[in-house]
Amino acid sequence: MTNAAFTPRVFSGIQPSGGLTLGNYLGALKRFVDMQDAGKYECVYCLVDLHAITVWQEPEKLRANTRELAAFFIACGIDPEKSILFNQSQVPAHSQLAWIFNTVARMGWMGRMTQWKDKAGKNSENASLGLFAYPALMAADILLYHATHVPVGEDQKQHLELTRDVAAKFNHDYGVDFFPITEPVIEGPATRVMSLRDGTKKMSKSDPSDMSRINMSDDADKIAQKFRKARTDSEPLPGNYDELKERPAARNLVDIFAALSGRTQADIMTEVEGMQWGTFKPLLADLAVDKLSPISTEMTRLLSDPAEIDRILGKGADRADSIATPILEKTYELVGMVSSRG
Repeated sequence: MTNAAFTPRVFSGIQPSGGLTLGNYLGALKRFVDMQDAGKYECVYCLVDLHAITVWQEPEKLRANTRELAAFFIACGIDPEKSILFNQSQVPAHSQLAWIFNTVARMGWMGRMTQWKDKAGKNSENASLGLFAYPALMAADILLYHATHVPVGEDQKQHLELTRDVAAKFNHDYGVDFFPITEPVIEGPATRVMSLRDGTKKMSKSDPSDMSRINMSDDADKIAQKFRKARTDSEPLPGNYDELKERPAARNLVDIFAALSGRTQADIMTEVEGMQWGTFKPLLADLAVDKLSPISTEMTRLLSDPAEIDRILGKGADRADSIATPILEKTYELVGMVSSRG
């Protein structure tokens, strides 16, 4: 069986860990909306709160962050009627399938995961078992919906590769073609947004300098100020994008401009060739304010009614469960579990 035999379905999840930035928008939400609106796939988008608690979370803050992330999805253009939007913990099948995959995945696979190495570090003996085993839950998130495609950043391909390994091993072990070999979707400019203060580092909510990032909660004045003060070099912009290869700060701003405008880097370079930064950065600032300020305003409106956000997530969980439960039950049947259900 090939993936063509499965319903074309996209799955992606984001942890509700707070501190949403421009990187979350350009690296994830903008393409999520594009995939929804293209109409080629059924889209399932998940707030992965079970992943979040692999490291300690203050309970009330986790609830607030989950609602904030839901508001971000909707404000960016995710339509809960077109796409399925829910938080992971409301669909128990995620944890149930993850246990099955704990018996499929190998210790060596888990130990090689970059996220485990980065988060556990030298203190791995005190890290949670959940942090070590999280890739099995991640695989369950995706395969529970027989997702054929997952939009990922270039630095996340390792995560999806493990999911493909789990699917292939399960299919081989049980002599079936039950789980799809999910394909990554990596496309468009600015799949990885870099710091406004150091073009060699990824934009991060944990950077000590607030000027290094665009927060999705920033107002128009703050957005404009940060772009106008973004660190660059002294050279004017060339007409060829390849000439920015050794100029990371410059390349980052061009990537952001291209992604926000929905155009290619080549188009942008043709237009700005010879332009000085004193001219380009205000253009980028104006574009960013135009695109991002409405998102911030809509998030504020949505968060004023948390009960409505909870209702939307609950409805999405019901829709997700209707897909997940039959796939979980078939998985149980394949591995030989006895069910008393009809």
